[in-house]
Amino acid sequence: MGNNTYQFTSESVTEGHPDKIADQISDAILDAMIKDDPMSRVACETMVTTGLAFIAGEITTKTYVEIPAVVREVIKDIGYTRAKYGFDYETCSVITSIDAQSADIAMGVDTGGAGDQGLMFGYATNETEELMPLPIMLAHKLARKLSEVRKSDEIDYLRPDGKSQVTVLYEGDKPVRVDTVVISSQHSEDVHLKELREDIIEKVIKPVIPRELIDDEQITYHINPTGRFVVGGPMGDCGLTGRKIIVDSYGGVGSHGGGCFSGKDPSKVDRSGAYMGRYIAKNLVAAGIADKIEVQLAYAIGVAEPVSIYVDEFGTGKVDHDTVVKLIRDNFDLTPKGIMDALDLRRPIYRMTAAYGHFGRTEKEFTWEHTNKADDLRKQAGL
Repeated sequence: MGNNTYQFTSESVTEGHPDKIADQISDAILDAMIKDDPMSRVACETMVTTGLAFIAGEITTKTYVEIPAVVREVIKDIGYTRAKYGFDYETCSVITSIDAQSADIAMGVDTGGAGDQGLMFGYATNETEELMPLPIMLAHKLARKLSEVRKSDEIDYLRPDGKSQVTVLYEGDKPVRVDTVVISSQHSEDVHLKELREDIIEKVIKPVIPRELIDDEQITYHINPTGRFVVGGPMGDCGLTGRKIIVDSYGGVGSHGGGCFSGKDPSKVDRSGAYMGRYIAKNLVAAGIADKIEVQLAYAIGVAEPVSIYVDEFGTGKVDHDTVVKLIRDNFDLTPKGIMDALDLRRPIYRMTAAYGHFGRTEKEFTWEHTNKADDLRKQAGL
């Protein structure tokens, strides 16, 4: 490889992965509360393990939600419908331990301040149509395809748990080809590894990865590399909310502030600030102001305006750096209330964010993916 050539790898997981089950349960509970009381304050954590879902957190809401029913519905939708999978929606226990939000935190949030200190990053790059890094986009599409072929019975021996990983070869800043694909999928006992490998290459990988990115002579496939993956889901591993934050964001490209998204209502800047960071970065890249850009926002608890804004155009900016910072300050309200209003975040939209990434999605509910500010930004930048 030349000096300017490198590989980058990102991973994703299916909706049946234990950590993702936990994220989806936490966000489904948030949705159920925000649907009836948009001002609900929710910090909901889930743990799933063999035969058990444990829900804990601080929640203040005017509505009543039958939490066990919500939990069972999510587990059923994901596909854990039989006890022999080691976890199923009818027989698992659901235990809850919920308290009200601390009055000390509420005091600062009620006046429009941030719900916590913290730093959030937003990122965008023009290397894909979604303005996302290619490795994470391909990993998400593979994980989603794994679930699709399972649910449609196209590959009827697959089970809900699974992971994907994609290594992309870059020359300079341009992705050239996919070097390695790793797929591990839970399966029934009675399938031969040879059949599983052939099915996954033909029915999952090839329909997803663009032909021009595959060189048959040079690509490596690792399909269920241990040779067996029968015990999976919460029976194979304990799952926790917020343990897949890199899967949820940019696959390891750029930086991460450390806070997770799922289970948190939008007054929590861990979530809304990260969404606003993406919205800013995506609109700046869509406007042609830079080929790739990263934005950092940082907040203090109880204080509305961010304590800092940092922007990096990685040397790809088409206007000077001070202009970029001014464009952000002039065009985006970065107070928690401003973010929630601009992105219309007090809606029950969160469960669908909790698998296959929060960014790079086309669903219209993902307002932070809209590029409705790009034209204005382009004009103001004089491009």
